[in-house]
Amino acid sequence: MIDTSEFRSGLRVLFKDAPYEIVECQHIKPGKGQAFVRTRLKNIETGNVLEHNFRSGEKLPEAEIDEKYMQFLYREGDDFHFMDLETYEQVTVPANRMKRMADYLKEQIEVTILFYHNQAISIQLPFFVSMKVIRSEPGARGDTVTGGSKPVTLESGAVISVPLFINEGDVITIDTRTGAYIGRES
Repeated sequence: MIDTSEFRSGLRVLFKDAPYEIVECQHIKPGKGQAFVRTRLKNIETGNVLEHNFRSGEKLPEAEIDEKYMQFLYREGDDFHFMDLETYEQVTVPANRMKRMADYLKEQIEVTILFYHNQAISIQLPFFVSMKVIRSEPGARGDTVTGGSKPVTLESGAVISVPLFINEGDVITIDTRTGAYIGRES
């Protein structure tokens, strides 16, 4: 059991029979009344964020979540196949657990998978990935480096917005948290 005095960002707890991660916490001691802890909690399975106040001294059980460093192997229909880099055991994750993360997966990328009760509940991608542009409309004459943007299709099938000077065959870096173009690799 974890006391509210031990709450900190990144701590994983069980709340309402589901695993949550504390995103923010603030210990508040008002002039009148009992102290409390104001928190923002993110459901690890669904990604939903909620705010909740806990009275000082309340206790929550710690969520027993295992993290495994795995490598993406391939996609087969609606299933994604990963391999544990230590034991070489393979794990299948259904597409409904992947959400938008599937847009940034390519073969042999290494990810962290969170397991709760031996089931994959969440996948954490590296913050930045490099992907090849497979489809791009040519930029119009007179485009500059600081000009507008255009949509391109990446090797994973994802469509993102990039500057006009990006062409087919270019390898670009993408921020997986926002889906934003970061830069072109040389």
